[in-house]
Amino acid sequence: MILFIHGFGSCGWGAKSLLLRRHFGVARLLAPDLPFEPLAAMARLREIVEHHRVRALIGSSLGGFYATALNADHDLPAVLINPVIAPHRLLAAHLGPQRRWCDDARFEVGIDYLDTLAQLYRPSPAASERYLVLLQSGDEVLDYRDAEYYYAAHDLSTTTGGSHRFDGLERYLPRIDAWLAKHGIDDG
Repeated sequence: MILFIHGFGSCGWGAKSLLLRRHFGVARLLAPDLPFEPLAAMARLREIVEHHRVRALIGSSLGGFYATALNADHDLPAVLINPVIAPHRLLAAHLGPQRRWCDDARFEVGIDYLDTLAQLYRPSPAASERYLVLLQSGDEVLDYRDAEYYYAAHDLSTTTGGSHRFDGLERYLPRIDAWLAKHGIDDG
């Protein structure tokens, strides 16, 4: 089982998760809607990892941050797509009410939200952790170089151009498949 972790203000039925579900199969990829509050989101992710036979993670943006936080306790290969490194710093400029794009649900980003993200922040991932980090230099939300530096000891792929949504993800599916197979995650 592969667990897809969506990004900030997103949901489990976004474009990336639908593409990944079609590629891996609905029975093979979990893509839950996560609670807005970071500790509740992490509790839900831990519950899923422990109760389903999750063997790999795919995280996008804030989902990449959550995948890295999960790997403090779990040794799971993780594909990260334009991951945010320090969301507590990034979101400090976006305090206040927010809306989830997929269903217009409202949530709040306050100081407590940022403090919780700061508690989950890891200064660096362990060298033994397994990451494939897919970056696009045209990301208008994040500076891709932060992720290049943070994950320098891991498998990195930086493409010129693109966007935060990660344009053309379907072209990377063979690379993701090969990387997962290299780490013991096959098609069965």
